[in-house]
Amino acid sequence: MNFRRRDLLIASGVLISLAGRAMAQPSIGRRLKLKNAHTGDKFDGFYRDQAGPIPSAIADLAVLLRDHHANKIGPVHIETLDFLADVMDSVGQTDAVVLSAYRTPETNAMLRATMFGVAEKSQHLLGRAVDISLDARLDDARTAALQMKRGGVGWYPRSRFIHLDTGPVRSWEMDGSGLDTILTGNIERILAGHPLHRPTTVKERLALHRALARHEFLTRRGQ
Repeated sequence: MNFRRRDLLIASGVLISLAGRAMAQPSIGRRLKLKNAHTGDKFDGFYRDQAGPIPSAIADLAVLLRDHHANKIGPVHIETLDFLADVMDSVGQTDAVVLSAYRTPETNAMLRATMFGVAEKSQHLLGRAVDISLDARLDDARTAALQMKRGGVGWYPRSRFIHLDTGPVRSWEMDGSGLDTILTGNIERILAGHPLHRPTTVKERLALHRALARHEFLTRRGQ
């Protein structure tokens, strides 16, 4: 990326990171078609051209990938965008829905307080992670991402999304079958001070949080 483009990005308030595999990428046009599930923001076009990242496109993507809870824009990592684009290309998917991307420390702390399984040092804090859903072949996309070995890959089959990040290479799966049994067993184990049976999905964590809050409320009332 030339200095003029970097200056434009800095002036627009967007921090762009171009490192590692992204530096080795050939100077070719790359595009994405994304929609933010929470804000409705959309992006459809090239984010790279022969000269490198396109400033106006990166600025638009920074807005789409922002922390919608705090309405704050975070850094944009080109290698993360390239990872996402390559995963989508590998399964012939032209568009994706973004469920979560950049998170502020405040938002991450809030999610950790209300949900199970949110990492304290999440790659979302660095703008290196994105959670997406696809219209089709989501399982195949997860498999393709694992084979690329370019970072973290999380699989949430019940909630129908995958997590991609350009942090250390690792993977995990959180299944959400047997919700009622899991909630009952986990509430008893948590109250007894024991660890959970296994990781839970987003839906399970929310339901578990509500159940625990109700238990605390009824306890205070002596019920």
